[in-house]
Amino acid sequence: MLSYTKVVAHATILQQLTGLSLTAFAELLPAFVRAEITLGQQQEQQRTAPRQRKPGGGRTPRLSRPEDRLLFILFYFKVYPLQVVQGFFCGLSQPQANDWIRRLTPILNLALGVEQHLPERKPAKLAQVLRQCEGLEFIIDTTERPIQRPKDKERQEKFYSGKKKRHTVKNLVLVDKRTKRIKGVGRTREGKANDKRVADEEDIRWPKGSTLWKDTGFQGYEPPGVQTHQPKKKPPKRDLTEEEQRSNHGISKERVGVEHAIGGAKVFHIIRDVYRNHWSNYEDLIFVTACGLHNLRCAVRQSA
Repeated sequence: MLSYTKVVAHATILQQLTGLSLTAFAELLPAFVRAEITLGQQQEQQRTAPRQRKPGGGRTPRLSRPEDRLLFILFYFKVYPLQVVQGFFCGLSQPQANDWIRRLTPILNLALGVEQHLPERKPAKLAQVLRQCEGLEFIIDTTERPIQRPKDKERQEKFYSGKKKRHTVKNLVLVDKRTKRIKGVGRTREGKANDKRVADEEDIRWPKGSTLWKDTGFQGYEPPGVQTHQPKKKPPKRDLTEEEQRSNHGISKERVGVEHAIGGAKVFHIIRDVYRNHWSNYEDLIFVTACGLHNLRCAVRQSA
């Protein structure tokens, strides 16, 4: 059975199973324990039916240790196996694996929030986060994730991305150019949505004097008080001049940080592979959580 005691002595195996180094795992574990306690207390306060037994009663669960529970949910995020496979590796049935996944994902998300690794979602708070970034240089982009083909015809048209030639969901991503950390994430929406319209609807409040690097998908997105840099589109029936090509190449070199950040989040296959779950808002929860895990990895590397 997969357990922390079996893999802790093998740092490379732990990183391949969870996406985190041993140092990052150890740093996240105390916050994970506190998040479990916090959510447990909140659920107890919201309980309406009387308890049949005292808290902690009943059989000892298979995942009785917090490090095993953290390993379990990180393994699911990193590898994204079928639930029956997840259960096989952890000594659980498929329904038990399903229950643990649904229970532990919000705890992992809360733990990353406690450690201030989660990207901000609310425009008012995001403005405060951006003002604290050194240099006020940011990169904006969107990323798409494949989903299963919807059965409903209207949803098929809504989620079909002509760019990816498949059905997808999309998120806006805002990255600090210097640290490569993901500072903001927009809501999860249909893959057909236009990048510029997505940015307008997110209503991002940029600090004055900011520098923003964007691609041609954001043509026309010019926030007030912000200096923007965007590659020049190829005009119809005419090639770009050598000077324009050099300028585009230079802008692309500056923008590549957002691709590295998105790639860092997509180390976790749960947001890279075709999304299979059917729980309400889970596709949004896992994306922001994966971005938080990327930020944790960045923080550990930069503090080493």
